[in-house]
Amino acid sequence: MELFGFQERAASSIAERFAEYAINPLMVDRTTTVPFIQTLVSITGSGKTLILADAVSQIRDRLPIQPIVLWVSKGKIVVSQAYSNLSAGKYADNLPGFTVKPLLQVAPSDLEDSTRPVLLVATVGKFAVEDEEGGDRKVFEAQLDLATDSLWELLKRRRAASGARRPLIVVYDEGHNLSDLQTRRLLELSPDGLIAASATMTLPSRLENTITRLRTDRGWQDSQFTTAVASKDVVSAGLVKERIAIGGYVTPMETAVDAMLSDMAEARAAAALLPAPYKPKAIYVCSTNTVDGVPIAEDTKRPFNERQARPILIWRHLVENAKIDPSKIVIYSQLKFTKDAPAPKGMRVLSGGDKDYTDFIEGDFEHIIFNLGLQEGWDDPTCGFAYIDKEMASPRQITQVIGRVLRQPGAEHYTNPVLNTAHFYIRTDERGVFDEILDDIRRQLVSEHPAVSLLIKSDSTGRVMEKVHPEPPRTVPTIGIHSAKAKDPIANLINKMMDFSAGGPNTVGQGSRMLVLQEIGAGAESSFEWIEVEHSNRVTVRSIFRRELQRLYAGALRRAGGPVNLVDIELPKFDAMIELTSPAADHVRSVARSVVEAYIAHSRIFQNDFDAPYSVGPVAIDLRDATDFSKSLHAKYSGLNPLELRFCRALDRTQRVWARNPRNSGFYIPLLDLASSSTYWPDFLVWVDKTVIAIDTKGDHLLAEASVGKLFDIDTLGEPAKVVLRLISEGEAEALPSGQINKVGKLGFTVWSWKNGRLHGIHASDERAAIKLALDLS
Repeated sequence: MELFGFQERAASSIAERFAEYAINPLMVDRTTTVPFIQTLVSITGSGKTLILADAVSQIRDRLPIQPIVLWVSKGKIVVSQAYSNLSAGKYADNLPGFTVKPLLQVAPSDLEDSTRPVLLVATVGKFAVEDEEGGDRKVFEAQLDLATDSLWELLKRRRAASGARRPLIVVYDEGHNLSDLQTRRLLELSPDGLIAASATMTLPSRLENTITRLRTDRGWQDSQFTTAVASKDVVSAGLVKERIAIGGYVTPMETAVDAMLSDMAEARAAAALLPAPYKPKAIYVCSTNTVDGVPIAEDTKRPFNERQARPILIWRHLVENAKIDPSKIVIYSQLKFTKDAPAPKGMRVLSGGDKDYTDFIEGDFEHIIFNLGLQEGWDDPTCGFAYIDKEMASPRQITQVIGRVLRQPGAEHYTNPVLNTAHFYIRTDERGVFDEILDDIRRQLVSEHPAVSLLIKSDSTGRVMEKVHPEPPRTVPTIGIHSAKAKDPIANLINKMMDFSAGGPNTVGQGSRMLVLQEIGAGAESSFEWIEVEHSNRVTVRSIFRRELQRLYAGALRRAGGPVNLVDIELPKFDAMIELTSPAADHVRSVARSVVEAYIAHSRIFQNDFDAPYSVGPVAIDLRDATDFSKSLHAKYSGLNPLELRFCRALDRTQRVWARNPRNSGFYIPLLDLASSSTYWPDFLVWVDKTVIAIDTKGDHLLAEASVGKLFDIDTLGEPAKVVLRLISEGEAEALPSGQINKVGKLGFTVWSWKNGRLHGIHASDERAAIKLALDLS
């Protein structure tokens, strides 16, 4: 799976930090290293598993001997999904050459064979026990038909056939579950690295000694223990939703569920119109066997239609009143029934075991009733709606459920905001309880999801989110990248790239040496010594080439192609094996950079009149701070900062039809530049006769880009220009003949356009004058 730029940067940061430490690690004793510690902190839905897999692959590339990776987590669901995705699923290609197995299926030969890296997947329950006689003892027992020592002892020694001890990297997915006991057991293995990932990461006290050594003896600062992913990058990539909408209901359950079903029907209608349609799903979070004022034993004896257990009440309302097909509903919890009062035919109840989880996934249910049993591990981006019952409505439990609804289907934001929103409907007994929940969620959003906005239900309408449709409907021509003229220059570069299939000294790395613990002698005479090994594991030219393209050119542009699509990546020369630090690798990286530069130099941003135009969609509005406008496509906008509000009012005075353009889901222009992000969303769209003027009031960051000329000079391929760009920067500035921007003063604004092949700026005293200049097409 291709990584987004932020994912690649995070994975590379972890791998590079590990490699730097592994050259000269701290020691506990003569044969035990102080492990490298790293936490990956990234919001739910950001692709933590993919980042970890790529980091492991990059670490493997830098090591002198093939490593063993122990990939663990607390939950069986998390581990099951990890094994499926890493062994043969969507992330398998990100671990080239790895043998992936469940921990208890590993054979001694897998640990002794240092020609292949091995990744072992397990729940911490396999080994995290106080007494080796307790828990799942298989890991502590000898496999008598295979070895005289236990699997745990073999992992401790991890001796290759050559006598070298193989590096061990421990990866803990959902690392907020890491406990002192688990840490103690893992440290028994003398791992070379411990990498833990979570949206809310805290390390157990058992690691304090290790952290203190790294602080004291290596001078590590707090930032060196953590690789953090900015939530705005995750939102911009389309992996998570843009906003969370929450409604509080001091009402019967039916009222809140009906409100959710109404909004869900609207979302389903919008999703059905997409190029890749899907059906939004809903979860219902409630206690399982709790009944107000009645012992559960008594409730289970009642006839089904008289029972008060909340999953039953919700199921009955969905089936009997909302007329939802029972085959689309599942109760995923240990709901109790008796022989005399069984569940009705057609009700699906899954108790939560391993087999039940498989049935649950294969059932493709659209309405899931559960009691937090799916909190970790379940990953379905089509789930966009959540009803949360009063018994579960504690702030902590609400925030735990948020991640289950935050993922974005298709990794793309859509023009209809209802599809870019995580919807929550919380039923409580008191208004004050809902206010406490909101305060807790606000704190979490600020600390963990700062790029995700929060909308609160309007009491006047009873709806979670107000949506304003454009009146009248308007479109803008699609802007794309025309790269046909880059194909031949790129082919010439690839033809000149050297072929290292025959090996030779240029494929061998130079420089950094790493220590490897080596067993010397045999039997009672054996001893252990640290030896220096200079060479790293070999990787394919293709791997180095693709990674360099990915590093140089922002991944979001994949939707518009990209240089890799103009390269015959299956040529035999890309199969050659070389070391990362070799001259051959430097040559491959140089060719990759030249390919990107050729792609940028010979490609054009163009007005694509062949594809369907972008249609301005509805916008989400928070009525508490909404402002009305008379000439905008949408009657009102909310969330405007002071500068945006000034420009909105100036646009409204022009009597031209205009619209605020939402970032991530609105009209965008692809960029051709090494340094910038790959996609650009202007702030406003203005229709002037047959032309659409895209105006950006934060244009300073674009003015210094080398490709700013291409951004302005949109190629129409012979058709009349329909999209014109204007940048507005604060203060007075001028473009020098050298292309640099010179700031002259702080007052007013400068309006930038492209004339006669050069950047042209005109000063305006205020926002009204700036808008007037921006709309001038003469």
